Amino acid sequence: MSVVLLIAIALPLAAATWLILRPVGDRHARYAGVAVTGVTLALTIALAAGFDRDDARSTQFETDRVWASSLGLHFHLGVDGISLPLLVLTALLTFLVAVHSLGTIPPGGSARAYVALVLVLECGVLGTFAALDLILFFLFFEVVLIPMYFLIARWGTPGERGPAAVKFILYTLLGSAVMLLGFLLVQAHTGTFDITELAAAGGDGMSRGVQITAFLAIGLGLAVKVPMWPLHTWLPDAHTAAPTGGSVLLAGVLLKMGTYGLIRIAVPVLPEGAEVFAPYLAAFGTIGIVYGSLVCLALVRSPDGDLKRIIAYSSVGHMGFALLGIATLTPQGLNGALFVNIGHGLVTGLLFFLAGAVKERSGTALLARIGGSLYARAPRLGGLLAFGAVAGLGLPGLAGFWGELLAMYGAYKPADGLERPLYLVLLAVAGAGTVLTAAYMLAIVRTVCAGPGLGAETRGTGRPAGLSGAASGRASGATAAGPETALGDQQPPARVEPLPDVGPIDIAAWGPLVVLTVVAGLWPASVLAVTDPAVRALLGGGS
Repeated sequence: MSVVLLIAIALPLAAATWLILRPVGDRHARYAGVAVTGVTLALTIALAAGFDRDDARSTQFETDRVWASSLGLHFHLGVDGISLPLLVLTALLTFLVAVHSLGTIPPGGSARAYVALVLVLECGVLGTFAALDLILFFLFFEVVLIPMYFLIARWGTPGERGPAAVKFILYTLLGSAVMLLGFLLVQAHTGTFDITELAAAGGDGMSRGVQITAFLAIGLGLAVKVPMWPLHTWLPDAHTAAPTGGSVLLAGVLLKMGTYGLIRIAVPVLPEGAEVFAPYLAAFGTIGIVYGSLVCLALVRSPDGDLKRIIAYSSVGHMGFALLGIATLTPQGLNGALFVNIGHGLVTGLLFFLAGAVKERSGTALLARIGGSLYARAPRLGGLLAFGAVAGLGLPGLAGFWGELLAMYGAYKPADGLERPLYLVLLAVAGAGTVLTAAYMLAIVRTVCAGPGLGAETRGTGRPAGLSGAASGRASGATAAGPETALGDQQPPARVEPLPDVGPIDIAAWGPLVVLTVVAGLWPASVLAVTDPAVRALLGGGS
């Protein structure tokens, strides 16, 4: 089965190379993307089916070959209960992005180049989650940056994509450089880059000072990718400017590379450094929860509130729960962080698909200009957006609930050596953040899905956006649902222009995320049964 893992990682890169070198028409390139990502998804499902859940704490499907003996580098890949769900999530979301591309790819370049970049990105993310050598992890980590830069810069929103792409690449490259320095410091004191050896050693060979310094460097590099407040400022611009597929992959899988790196590398390899910086991670994560929610609330009420930007800031809050869980250094907290990764990938991936659909159909993502109730104009699209928003607020029974619950449970009783009173305060603040999350998610539903049938009124005029003065006069006081106007004036009802509703390609691209959001919410053991043994082994708690 180790060959299956190798093929799953190499196949997207090989297909991308073929698309670049061979002059293939755009239509055939789109179908090739669906075929290749579909096979890759099937391979990761085969890995999941063949995975020994009774031994989820051990590395399976392992490949370990000497890569550069003079430098002590190994081409070391493998899968355990921590990485397996993320591999499947990555393959699933990439496949759904490829399916979505059958319907639309924004202008900016050829479909062949777009599909090739998505495939290279998939290779990099899968490799990152399977790498068991620090330098190999770093190289796969870097591979992801270039295709995402071009997806934003070439296919993003005109006028915004250039600065957003530059900001993305500068932040992430700087973070990666700092992370690499931490890796080199670890190797200089231990003599190895092998992640499994380093985790088993638990910091042996490194003094407390070295561990603190290395954790600071590695943690900062990974925190940029999470993104942790206040290192998050690249994310809203990147999401707002990125094409729909780019936003889905950025939120669904790229952000998970940061939290995964903290769990896989920083916490087990540098335990003393983790203990020192855990309170700071918890504090910054909790600030991110509240900050992201408050910004979302402000954007919902603003005439310049952008639906994609709101969802981007919501990611800062949701990933704050992952940081809080990691910072507890407990099995419950780390399991919560991993469940946040999966739940956030499913829910936010769906929300970005839906936000992109709203923007494509209405011509804008600004809440004040979308043009009224989606329930009236595109009822199935409105219903799905409402479902995604409810899932995003952490409703019990859906995928967004369990990760946040476990992260806060871990904060209630953090690991020995951490200050419990501080964590209890952070727990209370994070709990308040869940209320704020519900407030802005429900505000989105009210404004976009169930808003006035004529669209939001422009500030200072009381005139529905997009209507002429005469039309505004006729429409004054009217609603989409009722034929009567205000004060009983018997004028004809204003016409609400319908929007294209959910089509077959949309169902194929969004349906699996809806189903899995419900499955993960109702059956959390589908994830936790795999992650928990590996997490306990990582923390030295046995099986």
